[in-house]
Amino acid sequence: MRNNTLLTFLARRPSTTTTTHNPNLRWRFFCSPPSSSSTGPNNKLFVGGLSWSMDEKSLKDAFSSFGEVTEVKIVYDRDSGRSRGFGFVNFTKEDDAQVARDAMDGKALLGRPLRVTYALERVRGGHVVVPRLSDSGDANSRYT
Repeated sequence: MRNNTLLTFLARRPSTTTTTHNPNLRWRFFCSPPSSSSTGPNNKLFVGGLSWSMDEKSLKDAFSSFGEVTEVKIVYDRDSGRSRGFGFVNFTKEDDAQVARDAMDGKALLGRPLRVTYALERVRGGHVVVPRLSDSGDANSRYT
């Protein structure tokens, strides 16, 4: 009986999609909203596609040739303790992070191609909003 109540509640919940002043632009709750610090390059890189055998020292060694690395963090699964295949590399200078991103994105490390992008700020405690086009909008309408 309790499961039916929960399902009824979930079925009646309002949609998370809302229309803004521009009818072609819709907001969806998926990624972090743009902020002044995340609109341009920053010092923290997201590194995906890591080999399971990669450790933090090896990752730091791979990126330290581009500048001073202040912190390296590989994310591990809580249950198994195995790497989740991604991590973060912090640089002291934005320029060093940009050079490292450009040089390492797509390069193979321990037999696996890396995906290197700027890390987004982690948002806690609230909805995360991303602009999204409606089916009738074109690619340029989101910038008007």
